[in-house]
Amino acid sequence: MRKFVVTIALALSSFSSFSQLVSLNNDEIKKLKTQIKNDIETKKLYLGAEKSALNYLSGQPNPIDTIRTEGLLQGNPKKETTRLALADMNKMFALALQYRITGDQKYLNKCVEFLGAWAKINKPNGDPIDDTNLDKAIEAYDLIKKDIPAADKKQIELWLTETALAEINSKRMKTGRATAINNWNAHRLKEVGEIGYTLNNQDFIRWAIDNLKSHININLYPDGTSLDFKERDAMHYHIYDLEPLLKLCIMIDRANGPNFYTYESPKGSSIKKSVEWLIPYINGEKQHEEYVNTTVKFDRDRARNNEPGFAPGTMFKPSLALPVLRLSLYFNPAQNDLLKNVSGNSGNWQKVLDELKHKP
Repeated sequence: MRKFVVTIALALSSFSSFSQLVSLNNDEIKKLKTQIKNDIETKKLYLGAEKSALNYLSGQPNPIDTIRTEGLLQGNPKKETTRLALADMNKMFALALQYRITGDQKYLNKCVEFLGAWAKINKPNGDPIDDTNLDKAIEAYDLIKKDIPAADKKQIELWLTETALAEINSKRMKTGRATAINNWNAHRLKEVGEIGYTLNNQDFIRWAIDNLKSHININLYPDGTSLDFKERDAMHYHIYDLEPLLKLCIMIDRANGPNFYTYESPKGSSIKKSVEWLIPYINGEKQHEEYVNTTVKFDRDRARNNEPGFAPGTMFKPSLALPVLRLSLYFNPAQNDLLKNVSGNSGNWQKVLDELKHKP
């Protein structure tokens, strides 16, 4: 614990010109500008994003002291309050990206206002299912961190550092708890990793990488299945586990670290195998009835609460795997045809941004 307390001071005093690995870097922003100018479909998608960012300029931040989504049923007042507040995440990202595209200071100022409001009020509780909702805020900060006034930078970086520390030191991380090895841990590793890369905090980065190795060994199986799939009998949770792992793998690769997509654990499991295990269920060769044999009470509670998709026997929809497919293209471009088949011809702004990170 003492080691990471020292890290707070180092992160706040030594950070600054570290390149963007979590968000788009300068070259990728330049490519995006060119693509907006020359590609009709990209320009159309951009105009929608631009309109949203303009609307956000007149809005006010809506931070909450504690994010509460995990373990709560749809309709719970705390969950609803959180849902409304989390709309700020996409607003921050849209404002930050619009600033980087246009250079217009008003977008930067508004994004800093939103980030500062959350940094001042929000208190991390070490719950990765709640904290995973901060992704877009972290990406927004990564985009604009070189241009933020020092006082705002210090406050925001302290908030992010405390969030990472809360995850690392969480009681939910203790040996023997299911939340130390299931999808919770995948989101925990991703959250600590992206904060580490955003702040250039090498302790956080090393922690995320070391624990990623053990997670792949414990959580994923050599046949491509996962602990979460076995426990929940649901592709939904296999995907929910893989998505944060892929995000973390991409960050590590962009930092010229090891390729954890193909990395095999001592028992022969890998993220690549677990992504490929999904493919027959995505392309229609196989079908799966979700939650029929789940061992988790919360799944049954959501079914009784009539939440869409959680009734036992609900057929898995391939479209639910789109986040995993989009992310895995970074390592395996050959899956682009499958992605097109599942997503159709409709444009997607996030897909445009993801593809900018792909290797040449």
